[in-house]
Amino acid sequence: MSTNTERPATYGGWQAERMGVIGNLSGVGFTLVAAAAVISLAPIYQRSWSALLIALPLSALLLGLAYGRVLGLTADEWLLLAVRHQISVATKKNLFLSGAFAPRNPKTGDQPMDLPGPLARLRILDAADGQGGQIGVVLDPTANTYTAVARITFPGLALIDNERQNARVAGWAAFLRAQCKEDSPIVRIAVHQRSLPDDGAALRAFTARHTAEGAPNVAKESLAELMMSAGPVATIRETYLAISLSAGRARLAIKGAGGGQIGAAAVLVRELNAMQGSLSSAGLQVTEWLTPRKVAQVIRTAYDPHSQLEFADRNAAARDADWQGTPPGVDPALAGPSAAETGWSVYRHDGAYTVSYQVRNWPQSDVFATFMQPLLRPRQNARRSLSLVFEPIGPSVARRELAKEKTKRDTARKVRAKTGRSESEDERREAVTAREQDRARAAGHGVARFTGLIAVTVTDYEQLETACAELQADASAAGIEVRRMWGGMDAGFAAAALPLAVGLPERRIF
Repeated sequence: MSTNTERPATYGGWQAERMGVIGNLSGVGFTLVAAAAVISLAPIYQRSWSALLIALPLSALLLGLAYGRVLGLTADEWLLLAVRHQISVATKKNLFLSGAFAPRNPKTGDQPMDLPGPLARLRILDAADGQGGQIGVVLDPTANTYTAVARITFPGLALIDNERQNARVAGWAAFLRAQCKEDSPIVRIAVHQRSLPDDGAALRAFTARHTAEGAPNVAKESLAELMMSAGPVATIRETYLAISLSAGRARLAIKGAGGGQIGAAAVLVRELNAMQGSLSSAGLQVTEWLTPRKVAQVIRTAYDPHSQLEFADRNAAARDADWQGTPPGVDPALAGPSAAETGWSVYRHDGAYTVSYQVRNWPQSDVFATFMQPLLRPRQNARRSLSLVFEPIGPSVARRELAKEKTKRDTARKVRAKTGRSESEDERREAVTAREQDRARAAGHGVARFTGLIAVTVTDYEQLETACAELQADASAAGIEVRRMWGGMDAGFAAAALPLAVGLPERRIF
């Protein structure tokens, strides 16, 4: 008997982006500090001591807005969110009514898009997959991106030996590194997993195949009642992979493919077909690239969890060759909720309530590849959705960005040394990590930006805070720090609960 002596690989070195103009101050924060300095110094130059009594409290207020923290945000960010939310509530823009409830445009007679808030601009297109079938492509006209969504399966990491575990993770790393090329048309790669109540279809099919024809009717009735009660209690997981193509980066290829939306969809399909080998090497099996109706169903079931079992039964019936009813999935025009309301701390949609979180800090120490398992732990009282969104960066941009990052950190260290301030261990480790990242890039490794978003959905409002507390406890067990997305729950839902490759902010360059 042979034994596997290979040690499991560990991972770490994630770095938070430095978005500040000076230090950790944003552009607004820097403006507030500058305004505070001018307001406090002006009365001194004018020798107006009475004006100084007014200027000092005002300067203190501006400095508090720049450096203060509220609910994990800077005070100026929190104030901006609060004002924006109150304006939205006052103008009723936080409410969404669809279908028969939606007011028609008085000029054209048209009703608004069925998707609310930040998703209203999206369109679901139909494109040929090159093999005689159709796939759904989500068009974002604002970002000028085209996104395809695949349902995937994977063998997992928990119950395999270290050698195969390391090989599968290395395969996924190779897939991401392959997208880190100059002017790559692929701008977003998102992995989305959600936990759902088991519809019981597989259990019913197995029972139908293995039930003897001569079994007593009483036994059949008892077994049917048991399946009806036990099936929905179980939990299943669905995993999706979303790939986004930038029409701006691929404009020449799109022009060569015929131009317009048809050309963009053709280029996207070509890129998807080229990825099949890399995905297989990573242990990922593409079950299907979702059609427009399947994409709409994924969106619809996120907004209305009660519809999950209904669609599962209907889709199972549609597999029958003699089926003449509604085809699998949902009409894209009906993908959104019937009604939704964006609150400060919760998003209410149809018969469910969702709270969204953003991962603010990843583990500080090296961890194993399975460190996120606590976040994916199934819960019967809540549905969880996890989205990891990646942005591959080309070699030249990565070299420039990492050099800029190193310069910022080295300059900050020199300033601290001149002022006599001792360097903390966190700052020292960040500088070491920045150098290691640059060395890895120079050795041929890819660089990618990424973020993590989590959504907790319940159908009973009384269970919401309990479900949130359980998530935060599981995040702590994984070594991850999460923050509730106060004042942006509708945008958080779109990023965390839907596999549409959104949620990663644009890279800011100052």
